[in-house]
Amino acid sequence: MSAPGDRALPLRLTFAACLALLAAALAPPALASADQPLYGPPAAWVDVAPIPPPPAEEGAPANQVLLDDHQSRLDPAGDAFYVRRVIKILKPEGLAGVKSLSVLWSPDTESITFHTLNIIRGDQTIDLLADRKAVLVLRRETNLEQASLDGRITASRQVDGLQTGDILDFSYTRTRSDPVLQGHSFDAEGMAFSGTAGRYRVVVSWPKGDPVAWKATPGYGAPVITTDKDGRTKLSLDKTLIQAPKPPVGAPLRFRRVGLMEITSYQSWNEISKLMAPLYAKASDISKTSPIKAEADAIAAKTSDPVARAFAALQVVEDKTRYFFLGMGEGGYVPANAEDTWARRFGDCKAKTALLLALLKNLNVDAEPVLVSLGAGDGIDELPPSLAAFNHVIVRVKVKGQSYWLDGTRTGDTNPQAMHAPPHKWGLPVRAQGATLEQIVEPQINIPTVSTITRLDASKGLETLAPAKITIVYSGILATQMRSTVARTPRADVERTFRQTFSNAATGMEIEQVAWRDDDARDLFIVELTGTDDMDWRKNEDLNVREYRVSTGAAPRPFPRRDPGPNQDAPFAIGYPSFTRSRTEIVLPNGGQGFTVRGPTGVTHVAGVEITSGTGIQGDVASFTVDQHAITPEISAADADAANREIRKLRDVDSLVRAPA
Repeated sequence: MSAPGDRALPLRLTFAACLALLAAALAPPALASADQPLYGPPAAWVDVAPIPPPPAEEGAPANQVLLDDHQSRLDPAGDAFYVRRVIKILKPEGLAGVKSLSVLWSPDTESITFHTLNIIRGDQTIDLLADRKAVLVLRRETNLEQASLDGRITASRQVDGLQTGDILDFSYTRTRSDPVLQGHSFDAEGMAFSGTAGRYRVVVSWPKGDPVAWKATPGYGAPVITTDKDGRTKLSLDKTLIQAPKPPVGAPLRFRRVGLMEITSYQSWNEISKLMAPLYAKASDISKTSPIKAEADAIAAKTSDPVARAFAALQVVEDKTRYFFLGMGEGGYVPANAEDTWARRFGDCKAKTALLLALLKNLNVDAEPVLVSLGAGDGIDELPPSLAAFNHVIVRVKVKGQSYWLDGTRTGDTNPQAMHAPPHKWGLPVRAQGATLEQIVEPQINIPTVSTITRLDASKGLETLAPAKITIVYSGILATQMRSTVARTPRADVERTFRQTFSNAATGMEIEQVAWRDDDARDLFIVELTGTDDMDWRKNEDLNVREYRVSTGAAPRPFPRRDPGPNQDAPFAIGYPSFTRSRTEIVLPNGGQGFTVRGPTGVTHVAGVEITSGTGIQGDVASFTVDQHAITPEISAADADAANREIRKLRDVDSLVRAPA
């Protein structure tokens, strides 16, 4: 599912991307296929602004934004977006970021009209659009290596002759009309510039009386609602000498959405759910003679347990169809038919969801599609309703009130635990009668996802190289990812990667052999590295003994200090859920006689993490174990300050083996 994420792109643009992806709009005529860009002045409704004087150059970035102007005209017949950006090249370093300007669009639902691409040098204006042959237009699939085919077109123009001190004035228009959306509109605006902008303006209009809602996040400012000269409702924000707010470091995503605004004509999440429901009902409907039904019958013959059936269906979709995104035509929102997906043996998240639904329906397993966001789900419930909130779709199965989550785009799952709650935070069930957002709560992890066991054999003495072995045990999703990576990668490349990765981590170890194995029955993937370690037994001059210090990693990373700004007191996000284990074992000389150890023992809670430490000697083996188990997704800013003090104390605790005098 891609189109929603694409529509929300203005929220996530970097400065360089803004130069390449400025959007603009004409009045919204009915769209035809637009394989070539158009050229001309902006539509009459656009208010073309004068270029403001530059802000102060002291402390400014290499490229200084003079004008960032966004004007949108929303209408059930189609939306229009005009954006103009004027920048000044202050330093030679800024030239590298504007070698060329590129615009991408989907010709089935969009058109592009270029207005200006001018270099202003003193009193001279150089029109780079005068030579239209210099604008290179290609249907170039830039994401084929990521298994994605979206049919978008790229128009690119080299910015010839640009010099330090020049002003670059670029504007164009994007129109969009997608019949799948049934006249709904959405706009997302954000302050995507560094330093101080001379002027930042946003104007959004829609037909008077249309039910349009908007919401600005902290740091954006309060827009003004008026009526424009055409009698349309107008929302506007106009600021001069403005700096984009900085998101609070380390905060959950919902608090890092600062300096943004969304405008939508969707009235509720329920409306979006109902809009999508017929698409998945149609795509998952199969004939009685479909080979998909034969797959379902084979599963049904093996088990009557609905959970086992659901997992078996997931394995069929994972193992027998590969992932490939098709975004051409209506592909951004509309799932491919399940039978087509099965015939060609590939599909994107929408297609794989439809295929899963078809299988589960024929297995009499209660299932529904759920729209989610990959990586941006936190705080969706605080946003205005829109399809732009989602970029992925999965399946939920319910058995005796328990939810199981199936993502057909995964690969290599061998354990039903793969159907546990995903990290998407919120989901929108797709139902004919509609639905509202539902929170998705990830459970705590009960076994370590990564266990690292280091065993050093110093039994031959402190002066000799110690035989060494490092065993890394991956479980759950990490085991699945590891076995998938190993399966598709040449063995020599896998071994080289392991050597490089762990040589950097274990600096004293000379790795001689690398081996790995898949413990499929326990859903584990195990990597073993063997070699020798030049153990650094240092002299403690005060005690006249030799000591070997062990790096246990018992202390979490401290939380950073934040600069003043919006949501400065927001909580800090914790890497949740997570569970790691680190254990170091040292085989001692002389049966361990006279050796002692020092290190933490017991359970402590720091920064939302339960740390369980163990230090001791049993026979001739000294051991140091640290478990770090995240128990909460976030902690308050006040708790983070207190946690930093505890972290400093933990870092001051030595873990070591002390040899006899």
